Amino acid sequence: MRFMHFGSLAIAALAATTIASAQPAPAPAVPAPPAPIMPPSLPATFTADIMGKEAAALGVQWRTMDAKIVETKPVQGALPEIKSAYDIAPHAGEAGFDDSSWPAIKPEDLAVRRSGGHVAFVWYRTNLTIPAKIGDFDTTGAKAVLTVLVDDYAEIWVNGQMPRQSGYPSPATIQGLNMPNRVVISDAVKPGDKIQIAVFGINGPISVAPANMVWFREARIEFYK
Repeated sequence: MRFMHFGSLAIAALAATTIASAQPAPAPAVPAPPAPIMPPSLPATFTADIMGKEAAALGVQWRTMDAKIVETKPVQGALPEIKSAYDIAPHAGEAGFDDSSWPAIKPEDLAVRRSGGHVAFVWYRTNLTIPAKIGDFDTTGAKAVLTVLVDDYAEIWVNGQMPRQSGYPSPATIQGLNMPNRVVISDAVKPGDKIQIAVFGINGPISVAPANMVWFREARIEFYK
């Protein structure tokens, strides 16, 4: 009887393993975005203009490309009569995105009006490297804040992530019509730190389909000590 008892358990365990292995593996969980950090409201100790003369010191090389609206499948749980949905392409905020084929632009050309107006989206990407000094300013240990003002809206990705949290101020997301985004990119930088920035510029208000275009009013790194 004891033999039969253990044998039955072994068969049941084998059957359970077989059934489990036949089930599709669950989709990997999407990592939660990092929580937003509110930037300081005091004047910066030092400001580097990455649309201008300090861009070279930080190794900035901007690249840009229009984003398009594309048709895609509706999400799971959509009403049965919904047969299609829409997305943007490319998704250029991810850290591993290859923008090497995109046109490179001069820092000052962030101010050039881009897109054809109306409902329009434009990606801007750059890598930057923190130097030991910018002019006479020693960067070591400084809090670094990216500040951009895109006409009309912007979403900011830092190292492949857009910091945000529902119900809380999230500076990396849309702040309002022609309002600056101020995103903490590091609490304490050190020389040699590499940071990837992606800015999703949006023409707006979207439901009005405005005749203006997408462009930067300002882009800078603020350092606080």
